[in-house]
Amino acid sequence: MNDSRMTAVTSVRITSWARMFAAAVFVALFTQSSYALPLFARQTGQNCVACHAGGQFPELTPYGRLFKMTGYTIGKRTIPLSVMGVITNSSVANTSKSDDPGADFQKNGKTVLATGSVFLGGKVTDNIGAFAQFTYDPYATQSADGSFHGHTSADNIDLRFADRFIDPKRDLIVGVSVNNNPSVSDPWNTAPAWMQYVPTPSLTSSRFIDANAPYPGYAAGGNIGGVTAYAFWNRTIYAELGAYGTSRGALSFMHAGLANDEVTKLRGLNPYWRLAWNREWGPHSLMIGTAGMTSRIFDDPLDTSDPSTVHHNRDLSIDAQYQYLLDPHSVTAQLVFARNRHRFPDLLADQPVPFVDALGNALANTNSVDTTNIFRAKLTYVYQAKYGGSIGFFNLTGSTNTANQTSGLSPDTLGITSDSAAAAPSQRVGGNLSGNPATRGVTLEAFWTPIQYVRIGAQYTAYNRFNGASTNYDGFGRNARDNNSLFVYVWAAY
Repeated sequence: MNDSRMTAVTSVRITSWARMFAAAVFVALFTQSSYALPLFARQTGQNCVACHAGGQFPELTPYGRLFKMTGYTIGKRTIPLSVMGVITNSSVANTSKSDDPGADFQKNGKTVLATGSVFLGGKVTDNIGAFAQFTYDPYATQSADGSFHGHTSADNIDLRFADRFIDPKRDLIVGVSVNNNPSVSDPWNTAPAWMQYVPTPSLTSSRFIDANAPYPGYAAGGNIGGVTAYAFWNRTIYAELGAYGTSRGALSFMHAGLANDEVTKLRGLNPYWRLAWNREWGPHSLMIGTAGMTSRIFDDPLDTSDPSTVHHNRDLSIDAQYQYLLDPHSVTAQLVFARNRHRFPDLLADQPVPFVDALGNALANTNSVDTTNIFRAKLTYVYQAKYGGSIGFFNLTGSTNTANQTSGLSPDTLGITSDSAAAAPSQRVGGNLSGNPATRGVTLEAFWTPIQYVRIGAQYTAYNRFNGASTNYDGFGRNARDNNSLFVYVWAAY
């Protein structure tokens, strides 16, 4: 790169960062001058650090977990409304190995309003409360002319009935949750619904940031409908059991804003369970738990008439969380190991694939069953509920399956090409040449909370393996480290 071009690029980057810093300062000053508290803080009259470890929402303290398990009913009824907005900037290390960088890395290095949410809920009666989130994505779709179009849809929804019974020999909380995302009712942040916490944009420039690196999750996903019953005995044993199905009829609001073909369609009722042991002593708390779900998902959400087109999934996980909370220090350590077993429907199992080997011979047919394993670990420290940092590690391993291949040798040329007219075009950047999903890396984060409800942070996610390989994972020379990404955000709630 010549000096003039380097100067121009540097100037653009400096301008972008300057704009983001200005936005951060504006958000901080605006929120401070308004002196307003988000929904649950207004209801309880508590500071953020009472419910959130080191003030870092949404990670919960023991008190925050009790607030959630008692149905969001502690405190008094107040205005049941809060809003949240996130400004972000994502930069991918290498954007050169692409046919169309503008499409593969949309708005790379540019500051954008990533997402916004409206929250409704809080205390309804002494035993009934709610948490409902609706999210706006400014970049939900893109037209042929390159313009983006926003879209709003239901996000996490958790409606509860709960009661608590206390006497000299017992402390028992019982409740029922109606929700649209398995584990959104869970009080620990090792649960799949909560371990990834920073809201992120849907732009392709953000495809490799921490939020989009492998995380444990249930195959059924969100925007379905379910009912779970739970109990927390003597602040020691937590148990939850429930079932999920397609969100329809009275529960159709659980997927509000989604088209019919975007809604996950489940066959019948699909069981979910959670069991955890918890201990609290002084400033310490420790949880060791396990959870699981079996789900049957129709391959075509527009045609649920044929039960032979159903994917069968079984998810199991083991998790642990340790917290040390004593002003001015906050330490949280999290570990999760999750395994998914996926049995494909007959129409997708044992099928030929379009790619061939170097001699022009067909590759192995697709698998009938796949297994994947995800390990996540994270350590976070916050000082004075203002200055914090974390280090996270992720590792995805799983079955090699030609169904995973989106890159390979074309039968007409015995070469790799991204030409859409080829017999077997390969995919750049996000392609998979090996058929193996293995992805591994680390995320470093630093953040600052200048005032309540505003966080400014930076994450750097580095990969040493992606889509089954460290080098040339897509067949076009792209390496795992090319996906290393810097993600900077300003996150505010009001």
